Amino acid sequence: MVWAGISLGGHTDLHVFHGGTLTGVRYWDEILDPYVHPYAGAIGNDFILMDDNARPHRSVGVEDYLEGHGLERMEWPVQFPDQNPIEHLWDCLGRQVAALSPPPRSLDELEQGLLRVWSSLPISVSDNLIDSMES
Repeated sequence: MVWAGISLGGHTDLHVFHGGTLTGVRYWDEILDPYVHPYAGAIGNDFILMDDNARPHRSVGVEDYLEGHGLERMEWPVQFPDQNPIEHLWDCLGRQVAALSPPPRSLDELEQGLLRVWSSLPISVSDNLIDSMES
């Protein structure tokens, strides 16, 4: 499983989860603290977190963390994941990784391919997807 954050004009690094199940505590430790909180600080007062309503994102600990750090979350209906711009970015990332030659033959090669493709995606791709939400 992977995670990344996008915004107009930028994105976080791609995070690859290694083993285990994603829990609220793990989301807090591996995503909110090292990625979201600093990224929100860089964006400033206009930062609003948009997630996909996965159960770990909605745990009491995560809610407390967001409130305690003054991070606002966008309300997002569960039944509309295709309208979340990052879902379309995952599709783009997946197609590019699937087209790698030679194809990844191990989890390590897959991880390296994901990281390489993510770092080479032009910011304009995510900007266009985010802009399409406003239509």
